[in-house]
Amino acid sequence: MKETTDNIGLDYNTERERLQMPEYGRNVLKMVEKLKEIPDRDKRTAQARAIIKVMELLNPQVRQLDNFDHKLWDHLYMIAGFDLDVDSPYPAPVEEELKTRPVPIPMKDERIKATHYGRNIEKIIGLLVDEPDSEVKTELIRSLAIYMRQQYLIWNKDSVSDETIFKDIEKLSEYRLKVPEGIRLHQINNDANFSRPGMSINVGGNTGKNRGGFRKNNKGRRK
Repeated sequence: MKETTDNIGLDYNTERERLQMPEYGRNVLKMVEKLKEIPDRDKRTAQARAIIKVMELLNPQVRQLDNFDHKLWDHLYMIAGFDLDVDSPYPAPVEEELKTRPVPIPMKDERIKATHYGRNIEKIIGLLVDEPDSEVKTELIRSLAIYMRQQYLIWNKDSVSDETIFKDIEKLSEYRLKVPEGIRLHQINNDANFSRPGMSINVGGNTGKNRGGFRKNNKGRRK
């Protein structure tokens, strides 16, 4: 009678017990289970040290950690479900301490008012609001406006007037900052190219034309 696949017992990992430390594999788990069955304490301890050596070989990156030997013993206890009676060179870890989740760090979820300017621009405007009126403040506002115009042109290729930038500054400050009258931004050079981050081509390298000329010159030197 021909054997069918229905008669073959297949053992899937998805049907097995979930591994506490999957980086060491199921064979180490089996070793630890056999270790716990050894009645003699000294022999259990000797076997535990042997398993630690195997764990170090299977997970060599653990050596990059400070006190990695201590980490390996903690991992051994975790694999054993914290039910391990051996003479460890380190205090046995407490299950509750290792499984305690870290306290989440509160993060400000403030929406950026104008993403093409970025959050730092908003912070700078907030600092300028508290500055007393002076020639220095006027020049700072002018420098800020020039930078904001550059950022605007990176994400919006159309030209932008000075008045639009000034209105954006006042709007981002919730109209607490008034742009002084008479401020004018310098004209943009026609050769200026405001590219988005990561969008530049041949940065730091030669253009195809230059590379072609370089090959041509080299070829001309050949005899």
